[in-house]
Amino acid sequence: MKSEPDVFGYDDLVRVKREGWDGVRNYQARNFMRSMAKGDEVIFYHSNATPPGAAGIAKIVKTAEPDPTQFDPASKYYDPASDPADPRWDWVTLGPVKKLRFVPLDELRSMPELTECRLLARGNRLSVIPLTDDEFVAIARAGGVSR
Repeated sequence: MKSEPDVFGYDDLVRVKREGWDGVRNYQARNFMRSMAKGDEVIFYHSNATPPGAAGIAKIVKTAEPDPTQFDPASKYYDPASDPADPRWDWVTLGPVKKLRFVPLDELRSMPELTECRLLARGNRLSVIPLTDDEFVAIARAGGVSR
């Protein structure tokens, strides 16, 4: 799961202890979140950073439910076309697990276990991307966490 660290980084998640992953406005990313189960672990990735990279491990503490920002006219994520009776956008709630030794994008690209990883695909701008178990383990190990 990608976030810009100047907006909400891994340290912010540690500070607040749990947070809804709001603002996802892409159907594919939304569907990836809908498939997540309570207890699933994710790599918390800092995007749009210098350098970008893997910052921590988080877990799903609450499964997909309607993202309330879609109904809030004051939110930058407001979607006037979303019907409260049939919400268009969901979020999952995350909690922190373990901060990683920061693994920059260049290091991720050099890892043979990640040659097919969707995270590293050119032009990929999704904020939620599935990883295989092997990809997750490789990133966690690179960050100093054995699984």
